[in-house]
Amino acid sequence: MTFYNVIEEYRSFGIQTFVNSVTPAAVEAILSKESIDELDFLSLLSPAAVPHLELMAERAGTLTRQHFGNVVQLFTPMYISNYCENVCAYCSFAKHHTISRRHLSFDEIREECERISAAGIRHILVLTGESHSLASVDYLNESIRIIKDYFSSVSIEVYPLTESGYHRLITTGVDGLTIFQECYDTAIYHRLHCGGPKEDFRFRLEAPDRAALQGIRSVTVGALMGLNTMYKEAFLTGLHAAYLQKHYPSIEVSISLPRIRPLAGYFLPPHPVSDAEFVQCLTAMRLFLTSVGITISSRESCEMRNAILPLGVTRMSAGVSTAVGGHTAAPSTAQFEIADSRTVSDMKRDLLAMGYQPVMHDWNFRFIA
Repeated sequence: MTFYNVIEEYRSFGIQTFVNSVTPAAVEAILSKESIDELDFLSLLSPAAVPHLELMAERAGTLTRQHFGNVVQLFTPMYISNYCENVCAYCSFAKHHTISRRHLSFDEIREECERISAAGIRHILVLTGESHSLASVDYLNESIRIIKDYFSSVSIEVYPLTESGYHRLITTGVDGLTIFQECYDTAIYHRLHCGGPKEDFRFRLEAPDRAALQGIRSVTVGALMGLNTMYKEAFLTGLHAAYLQKHYPSIEVSISLPRIRPLAGYFLPPHPVSDAEFVQCLTAMRLFLTSVGITISSRESCEMRNAILPLGVTRMSAGVSTAVGGHTAAPSTAQFEIADSRTVSDMKRDLLAMGYQPVMHDWNFRFIA
């Protein structure tokens, strides 16, 4: 059984009907429990839970401190190619957009690494568009061979690979995988991905399984918030993380909650997620997944990230550029506009002022947590 089967089971469940049936009394009863199950989690994502957000936030903060202390791991994304074969409605890199495109040479990758590592970052997230011909496994493998000399932890956010592809990159030095399903509703997914290899919903969905079977150390999953109703996507994201924890107990599982940001071209989110809904999603996720890492990216503003930090966040990006070559000269078109432009040193200063320990080295994070 894979997570695809879980999604199929919930297709006929009637998530919206259940959410609408939740009562305030049911939410109060759930918040008195030591641990919650799947339907409790869904109840906390319902409108009936909104009046209880303060209590949810308090409990989420307590659980986070119990499991992670006051540690926040910092990382930086590094874009090395933005050529793409997909037609995705919400992404600047999509094939149909006329944008400035770049594909870094190995020398340029080395320059990016030198610039980023000089800021003290030791966790890197390597990203590409989905071009199997340019950003091939051969290209990725040689890139990782260079990148691993500069960073203690190398994660990838690239197109879904086969087991053999993951095996090759893991052997070379990749220890983390981030892959967003974007949307767990198959009908909406296919409307938004109407060209290119990303049309294959199930192959993308099962990428974390393939990486896990090849020994990846950490996996981060998530949905792009705004493509579907908050409670549906948050619920299935949480179930996906719980599934991975259950089936691969040796792997560090995390979730990310990216909200849609402005991009090249025009795309109006069909289900925009408000700040209050975002907080509800974050706190419910922490109450359900007490030991899962939660990443909040620079899609959120400095003020928002500071405000929600105590509610479950364990990982944040710093010194971010979403353009290829963005840390050295002549960057290309960005994948999306960031909302928090703090440098690594700015982020460290602010975290320390708030009583948090910014962690740059992977071994420190595991030890302190």
